[in-house]
Amino acid sequence: MSSTTVRGAGAWLRRAWASSGHERNTVLMICKSALAATVAWWIAHDLLHAKSPAFAPFSAVLIMNVTVYQSVWQAARYTGAVTVGVAVQAVLGFLIGPDLFVFPLVALIALAIGQWPVLGEQRSQVATAAFFAFSTYAAGSTPHQRAMDLGEIVVMVLIGCGLGVLVNMCIAPPLRYRGAEQGLRSLACEIGSLLREMTDGLREQDLSKERTQAWVAAGERAHRSVAQARAALDTAQNSLPLNPRRFLPAHRKYLTFHRYRRVLDAMERAVHQLASLTRSLHQWREREETYTYTPVLRAYADFTASLEGIACTLSELDADSLEEQAEQVCRQSTSAQRALEDVLDAAQRHQLPLADPSRPYGVLIVEATRLMEEFQYTGDTLKTAATAPE
Repeated sequence: MSSTTVRGAGAWLRRAWASSGHERNTVLMICKSALAATVAWWIAHDLLHAKSPAFAPFSAVLIMNVTVYQSVWQAARYTGAVTVGVAVQAVLGFLIGPDLFVFPLVALIALAIGQWPVLGEQRSQVATAAFFAFSTYAAGSTPHQRAMDLGEIVVMVLIGCGLGVLVNMCIAPPLRYRGAEQGLRSLACEIGSLLREMTDGLREQDLSKERTQAWVAAGERAHRSVAQARAALDTAQNSLPLNPRRFLPAHRKYLTFHRYRRVLDAMERAVHQLASLTRSLHQWREREETYTYTPVLRAYADFTASLEGIACTLSELDADSLEEQAEQVCRQSTSAQRALEDVLDAAQRHQLPLADPSRPYGVLIVEATRLMEEFQYTGDTLKTAATAPE
């Protein structure tokens, strides 16, 4: 093992120890899975003396998920898939027998049932369970023994799934509201980074092809961050049902995420508007050969800089200080509105050809106005969310 790998592993473990986050969540999930698997094996092998004890720990690990709700849902689907697979073999085995020519029939029926969408990602387990059941059935000596062995498989799965859900529910059940915050913060960081790059380029009067293409690429990254933030928000929402931690006093104010969802919707619209703005600036260099309106570009740079300040505040979003941050965003929105008025005044003062469809100025002014509306709405949404009861 190289020294670089050792250092990387050490840094990963230090992050897991020092603060909550992906690394600590991963360690916690591994430990919980190992505990559930160990207890499941002990019950299946040492207490029940099962012939197929591995089904219990395998099931416990398989249904261990990032939320209690998902664990319960996956346990139900997995148990259903295994039960169906075992039932297919039981019916065909007792009607026809354990001969080799029965196996293709078992496989065909199990694989066909495995296409059932209700079973979700556990659909493949129908065929897997049927194949294991065929092996177990073929090894049995009497019909009674075979029936007992097939029933044992289902019992092992129930034990494993039950223990997996129990461990996930009772030992630090995941409550992902901080993940929702982190998704919004990451999105705001991408927006702020794009606005910072645009501000620098506009102040330097640099609208080169390379620079504007970099802005377009940054806008695409912001679009991907929207999807990631929405996924984190959905995970946080799914972490609430069946989670006993939601009743603790420290977490009672995080019982819903509608305020974050409203903020995310507003930020998503701002990202779409930013993408349109970057495309317009990219087209500027393609359409505009003269740059006689540099005061307008400077005013535009001041406007994007004021929007960057709003994005920076949103990048530090914290439920415990949401009201103060909402007030700050509203103050920054007022400053941004004044900066937009300066852009409009500069455009009027220097008589920009706003009505000329072959020139980019009219589009840029419209984009700036719409972008201001979205950031203003984001601030208003955040303020409403901060003062509204959950």
